[in-house]
Amino acid sequence: MFDFETLKVIWWLLLGVLLIGFAIMDGFDLGVGMLLPFVARGDTERRVVINTVGPVWEGNQVWLILGGGAIFAAWPALYAASFSGFYLAMMLVLAALILRPVGFKFRSKMPGARWRATWDWALFVGGAVPALVFGVAMGNLLEGVPFSFDSDLRATYAFGLFDLLNPFALLCGFVSIAMLLTHGAVYLAVKTEGEVAQRARAISRFAALTWVLLFALAGLWLWMSHFGFAITSGAMPGGQPDPLAKTAAPLAGAWLTNYGRWPVTMLIPAVGLAAPLAVAALSGIHRRLIVFVVSALGIAGVIGTMGVSLFPFLLSSSSHPGSSLTVWDASSSHRTLGIMLIAVIIFLPIVLAYTGWVYRVMRGPVTCAYIEAHRETSY
Repeated sequence: MFDFETLKVIWWLLLGVLLIGFAIMDGFDLGVGMLLPFVARGDTERRVVINTVGPVWEGNQVWLILGGGAIFAAWPALYAASFSGFYLAMMLVLAALILRPVGFKFRSKMPGARWRATWDWALFVGGAVPALVFGVAMGNLLEGVPFSFDSDLRATYAFGLFDLLNPFALLCGFVSIAMLLTHGAVYLAVKTEGEVAQRARAISRFAALTWVLLFALAGLWLWMSHFGFAITSGAMPGGQPDPLAKTAAPLAGAWLTNYGRWPVTMLIPAVGLAAPLAVAALSGIHRRLIVFVVSALGIAGVIGTMGVSLFPFLLSSSSHPGSSLTVWDASSSHRTLGIMLIAVIIFLPIVLAYTGWVYRVMRGPVTCAYIEAHRETSY
């Protein structure tokens, strides 16, 4: 159906769609977890907040599984290099994510205030740590990480967890936190009423403005820095995958060249800046679902900016640029990409259909009166 080069680009776009889907759908779960100790007063209000995501958070995790599965199937070299090189960071995220189901299930099993407060903070950690680490990972993709391949494509890594926590990467981590805090607060404004919704709207305005400021600062830092790599020879977009068949070199400003090559892509970072400004301006309107959609567009703008900036690089090496993984040399075979595309065409609409059905069934706000009337069956 498609030639090899076209399939590689399609799967690069699909990977972006899955990452955006995860950030939008699971992002508000993480944001709600971070907001829990601050947006609610008293046990009933905190149960209201928890029950806004309690019925849907497990389904939202499907996007994380889809993203990981897509990387494994379509970009095996990227899967192996990133999951090995970022192993401790991945384990940190996994440990934090484990706190979420445990917190949801155990929090209301005992009436003690200390017991419940402990799980409230566990849910905060379960939201804040993944949000920070995912942003830090994105920052390191832009900077490049020191790794190399030998002739047998065995990878050697010259960095650890604390090396990843450098200033620029931490700034990207804070962008991620502000972005997901905004998204979670907007979601709470849709799904709650009364004082909880009012506090959520106030937080969404502050978090959205912080998001704009930090995202603009990260863009300015990227523009003034020497980050960037360029392929100098050997790249064959339609050739067989071989990360060592090319040469690459650092090139200041390389992450900005795609915007000059395709000027229409300038709209993507523009959306990443304009959407949170719109969230801050529209946070008080009655039609709150519109604000949620705008927040989701902002998330798509931020992640899309990452993708356009890096293309065709997927994971760049700061120590051995020739070992960097790109869209052209880190993919699976032509046949594998073709078969997996058919699977996506069949199953992704099913995922979207049942997700839409679930949210339609679960529509409407969660109120304190509902929690009081269903104390034994609610989270």
